[in-house]
Amino acid sequence: QVQLVESGGELVQAGGSLRLSCAASGRTFSSYAMGWFRRGTGKERKFVAAISWSGDTTYYADSVKGRFTISRDNAKNTVYLQMNSLKPEDTAVYFCAGNSQGPLYSYDYWGQGTQVTVSS
Repeated sequence: QVQLVESGGELVQAGGSLRLSCAASGRTFSSYAMGWFRRGTGKERKFVAAISWSGDTTYYADSVKGRFTISRDNAKNTVYLQMNSLKPEDTAVYFCAGNSQGPLYSYDYWGQGTQVTVSS
């Protein structure tokens, strides 16, 4: 079992940067693929980025490619989402998630979310 806690969300101006963190409990974190998802107000939750257990392979939604970077530090049981060149449409609650199968499989464990608001 993995418990996930996100942090780092806040209000930022368009063009700014934020780094989200997701701290995981449990000894099996390093064997889990991790992902970031987001849900805007009144919208469905959507995939943002994912990373393999080793960190060697990453995936991104087209809408964030080139602006966001997912990374992980298995020694710290933490996954990060570096967000640059933020746009108002990036405003959403951001969730991290984990699974034991791989970055493109369904996710079993979810955090509570952290709010990111980008002002224009």
